[in-house]
Amino acid sequence: MDIDADAAPVAMDRDSAFEQYVEVRQAALLRLAYLLTGDQHAAEDLLQTALAKLYLAWNRVERAGSVDAYTRRIMINERASRWRRAARRFERSTDAVPERPVVGDFDHMLAEGDALWSVVQGLAPRQRATVVLRFYEDLGEQEVADLLGCSVGTVKSQTSRALATLRARLEERKGHDR
Repeated sequence: MDIDADAAPVAMDRDSAFEQYVEVRQAALLRLAYLLTGDQHAAEDLLQTALAKLYLAWNRVERAGSVDAYTRRIMINERASRWRRAARRFERSTDAVPERPVVGDFDHMLAEGDALWSVVQGLAPRQRATVVLRFYEDLGEQEVADLLGCSVGTVKSQTSRALATLRARLEERKGHDR
């Protein structure tokens, strides 16, 4: 069994490049995963799965120069797969402690942010993905369309429906809080 002398340096360069990418982009990717899942533990699992899949395709993806787009695509696809699997379950994990007291202006702002986030979490998965990618990741309509595998018109309509739903649900919450 001969060992190729050139194989070790190539593998090392690949690993180094991958490790460097993860080191630089991990925080942003974890944020995206959290925005897609709404749960810290699920986000960490999603990111780990995405990075494992990215590693397998690293040479091809890096040569194409589309590492971020490919990673986002993996995360969106994996999230959609998990959502379909989770639809069969009735449990929902949460790390939020019930009956958290809200005191002071800062706590009030946090409560409003939590209320908005809970409404965003209630969106249909496709609408949630468009909102997260458009407004949290600040991607253009064409980029979102490419990531979701749909037309720009679909991105526009899903975003419009999502924003209308968000507005309606926030107004409904305001009515209940009075």
